[in-house]
Amino acid sequence: MKISILLPYKENFSPVYAGAVSLFIKDTTKLSKFKKYITVYGNTEYKKIYKLNYKNIDLKKNLVQSGTKIYVNEFLKYEKEKPSNIIEIHNRPNYFHLINKKKQDQKIVLYFHNDPLTMNGSRSVADRRQLLENTNKIIFNSHWSRKRFLEGITGFHINSEKILVIYQSTQPTKVDVSKKKKWITFVGKLNRAKGYDLFGKAVIKILKKYKNWKAIVIGDEPRATLNFTHKRLKNLGFQNHDKVLQIFKDTSIAVACSRWDEPLGRTSIEASSRGCATIISNKGGLPETVTNGIILKELSVQTVYNAIKDLIENKKKRLEIQKLSIKNFFHTNRVSTQNIDEYREKILKSSFLPKKITAFFPKSLRILHVTNFNERHDGRLFFNTGRRLNNGFVRLGHSVLEFSDRDIVKHYKSIKDYTGSKSLNQKLINTVYNYKPDLLIFGHADLIKGSTLSYLKDNYKNLKIAQWFLDPLIENGPDYLKNKSRILDKIEFTDANFITTSPDVLNFLPKNKKCLFMPNPTDSSFEVLNNFENNHCSMDVFFALSHGVHRGILKKGKYDERADFVNRLVELTPNIKFDLYGIDNVQPIWADSFLKAVSNSKMGVNLSRGNPIKYYSSDRITQLVGNGLLTFIHENTFYNNFFSNDEIIFYSNLSNLSEKIQKYAKDDYLRKKIAKKGKMKYMKYFNSTIVAEYIINKTFDINNKNTKYLWDKN
Repeated sequence: MKISILLPYKENFSPVYAGAVSLFIKDTTKLSKFKKYITVYGNTEYKKIYKLNYKNIDLKKNLVQSGTKIYVNEFLKYEKEKPSNIIEIHNRPNYFHLINKKKQDQKIVLYFHNDPLTMNGSRSVADRRQLLENTNKIIFNSHWSRKRFLEGITGFHINSEKILVIYQSTQPTKVDVSKKKKWITFVGKLNRAKGYDLFGKAVIKILKKYKNWKAIVIGDEPRATLNFTHKRLKNLGFQNHDKVLQIFKDTSIAVACSRWDEPLGRTSIEASSRGCATIISNKGGLPETVTNGIILKELSVQTVYNAIKDLIENKKKRLEIQKLSIKNFFHTNRVSTQNIDEYREKILKSSFLPKKITAFFPKSLRILHVTNFNERHDGRLFFNTGRRLNNGFVRLGHSVLEFSDRDIVKHYKSIKDYTGSKSLNQKLINTVYNYKPDLLIFGHADLIKGSTLSYLKDNYKNLKIAQWFLDPLIENGPDYLKNKSRILDKIEFTDANFITTSPDVLNFLPKNKKCLFMPNPTDSSFEVLNNFENNHCSMDVFFALSHGVHRGILKKGKYDERADFVNRLVELTPNIKFDLYGIDNVQPIWADSFLKAVSNSKMGVNLSRGNPIKYYSSDRITQLVGNGLLTFIHENTFYNNFFSNDEIIFYSNLSNLSEKIQKYAKDDYLRKKIAKKGKMKYMKYFNSTIVAEYIINKTFDINNKNTKYLWDKN
């Protein structure tokens, strides 16, 4: 593993003349669990370098090409030789645009330490949109900076997981505020932007009035025009970082009265960490730097003077602010490092993580479930596989948001979007943006476009995508080419695929994709009958088919080979009472009507379209076995890999089925015994909670050795 940190050109990674960016990187890298995998790249003119993995990029002057391009190109040479897993670019959005063109598979994180609207590469809305689309994370040093970055970006869904605020920080130390000296300290550039003119004029008046107070000034300004003198004002010029922290430890009052909108303000953070009563202006991100302090609503010599004067004369107030500044301080190096390491863990693939570093996995997932929930059918199709899986996800403790694709298409059709597909796909993007799912799972969502899933994958790097598919995939069977095309349509964007046919008998599934068998799930809240206990069933055999669940009624001229099979079965099986639906002009039944009808039968035939194929069954099997009917299924489904002959009855052909129906119709005791065992086993091993857990574990590559699945041999 390798993480590369690229400093701004000419940012000194040295204690001799370190800037805020170098201090932040030095402090957080030292504490990072990824420390040994991090290399810092920079262009430092001083020989003394912080003791971390550092590579200096030495540059030769070039009159033709800019120093920035040379610097970035030299860095890219190292990347080409040994690519990183993550590149973290600090405070130079224009570097990103250069690197992104030539990167390989590296993930790129961009840090902003200044106002994004003043920097090359992020000034325009177009630049910032490009950054949002192509970076893996964008880190801001304050919420103010984040807001600035988002100014003017409208009609664009911003992934809130991609943009984070991680504050600059420091390491607090023990401070006894009772031993503080009567010092008023200013640290920063000695110019008008930093408000040094306001501080200078105000503090001279203070020193004249309060003879036992002293002023300390730390900083320089190459174009210095402000010069304040007093025998108790000491200008120390530029000082190294350790010296600044020591002075803050002794300081009673610190002032950071910037005129300009500072993105954050390291000075006030460090002053607060050392228990200073800190006065700041209400500019930019400065208010985010202190938990307890004095914030000037208006900025003038007089307001600065009044604030200092009040703290000098009101000792109780001054001491209270000093103590609270220490007690409530949270901008620590450890907190910032933990936030940085957390996003690194999320970006890195689990195979790159060291053994001692665990991959991020939330205990409670957000699951966006896209399928046809049939809201427009007024509950007629409520008892479907989508809702069974929902129940399983919820019982496991996850949050589930239903997204009913067919209903949305129905409601959003228009002249401009006559199929409703554009609205559907945009609504899915909007929903992912708002809900931020960990798992997007879809079933038979044919109008969801591959380009939509590709966009979501690119913009939500931790999003897992899975699909389930129930329809038959029998070569030369019903709708074979159509169903094959449906399951392959979006498979390149999935992390896992779950089908109700054994994958080992399907030769068209991609070898590089995870394709797994999923049994039709039963659900204790849906399958509520125990027909093996019912001594008043007036019918022997139940069978129902439909010409399409969405039609709900028989279609004229529609041929279904199952109808022929059942009619021949009836002719071949005398003295058996069949309760048939969807055949011979008897309309199909649904929902509660189905439950009432099935409650009146002792046995059920589970008959799927097409020739029997390994493990395939229509979802009717859950309603038959699950409600305690003795169920018959063809032996070529290989369900005898899961169930024995005393749990489900297997038949080989029409006459064999007829014989077995007659046998068990005469033996109520044996019929009930087998039906009960069949239901108990199906409900135990094929219930919706177990199937939902299987989907999650396989999609997220969770290997739970304590959980075994009856159908999974791996």
